[in-house]
Amino acid sequence: MRAHNRFVLDLFAGPGGWSHPLKVFGIREVGLEWDEWACKTRAAAGQLTIRTDVALYPTRPLTGRTWGCLASPPCQAWSMAGKRLGLVDQPLVHQAVADLATGRDTRAKLLTACKDVRSLLAAEPMRYLHALNTVGEPDWIAMEEVPDVLPLWKQYAAILRTWGFSVWTGILNAADYGVPQTRRRAILLASRVRTAEPPAPTHARAAEPESLFGPGRERWVSMADALGWGATDRPTPTVCAGGGPGGGPEPWPSGARKTLADARDRGRWRHPAPGRTDGHTRPGGPARKTTGEAGWSWSLRSNNQANATIRTVDEPAGTLFFGHRANECVWVAEPTAAEPDVDAPSGPAPEAIRITASEAGALQSFPADYPWQGNKGQRFSQIGNAVPPRLAAHLLAPHVGVTLTRDDFTLAA
Repeated sequence: MRAHNRFVLDLFAGPGGWSHPLKVFGIREVGLEWDEWACKTRAAAGQLTIRTDVALYPTRPLTGRTWGCLASPPCQAWSMAGKRLGLVDQPLVHQAVADLATGRDTRAKLLTACKDVRSLLAAEPMRYLHALNTVGEPDWIAMEEVPDVLPLWKQYAAILRTWGFSVWTGILNAADYGVPQTRRRAILLASRVRTAEPPAPTHARAAEPESLFGPGRERWVSMADALGWGATDRPTPTVCAGGGPGGGPEPWPSGARKTLADARDRGRWRHPAPGRTDGHTRPGGPARKTTGEAGWSWSLRSNNQANATIRTVDEPAGTLFFGHRANECVWVAEPTAAEPDVDAPSGPAPEAIRITASEAGALQSFPADYPWQGNKGQRFSQIGNAVPPRLAAHLLAPHVGVTLTRDDFTLAA
């Protein structure tokens, strides 16, 4: 059982991907985070945070008080969205982990040889774990990173087993747990008190029939499901506060800044709500195709590169990453497949529209009303780096004594 005065420590806590499900579960948690706007988002969400550099924060105040430990080190050095210099630095990171596991701090020396100063952040959890292990803590651990970090998690696992932990490492797909995004992540789960194993998937690429063993898995959650859209719904151009790269009106592909009034003047009205003829939309509903756009359906393109992932709205999104590419993630129109009662495309294809932070948050499985703070760019950065809360919930549930089912949509409410 969890002691009353112990908490879950969340290293590199970000905007609350791990923290949101813990809050829903009623679990006490303390997050360490450096980014100013992620800290403000956490504060608005009611999450306890210490704004600090995880690489500099002392471990002593945490010993004797930590029940579980979470870590999702920044992935920019390893991600396919960046230069991936973390892979070049991998031997140095492995050395740092090995040294920290014995209480030797060689980070300063190793850092001088790193090609990316962020690479060694993946070794930071071991500094905390070594200090906590001296007092028999924590009871359990969960860590998440991009797939290329799996060899490092295996090194952690080998060390943790010598300390008495049961450990599992592997790659999980967030879509298998109800996240509307095929986000693959390297996971480490460890426990002193139970067998560490991955949670049973609740969803699959195709729905499964009921069997003697119970109901089959549901079909992956699509973007349309997550956003409350129909297959032909279209996103709506919006205006964000501020100006320049971090804010201002959502620009159109031509680069011209258009207001909503301009969009309406050009015929981009919302489709009437079901059963209405007065032109009003359903509350919070997306804009649908206009008559001049019949025969077109919408897909999400992850970036403007030739090999960009493109997914239709009746599929989960591909892995979302933003940073300097936030403005490249766009909704694009494609001809609807020929079907009875479906109009052939008429007129030019509707213009591409850039994804909003609210839509991106929903595709990460954050609640629709999650209190993101900062301008557009700051919000996108937080969302792209976050752990999907629904995936986090399934990873955490066995360790905190919570039973989740595939029908439990509390976290998406």
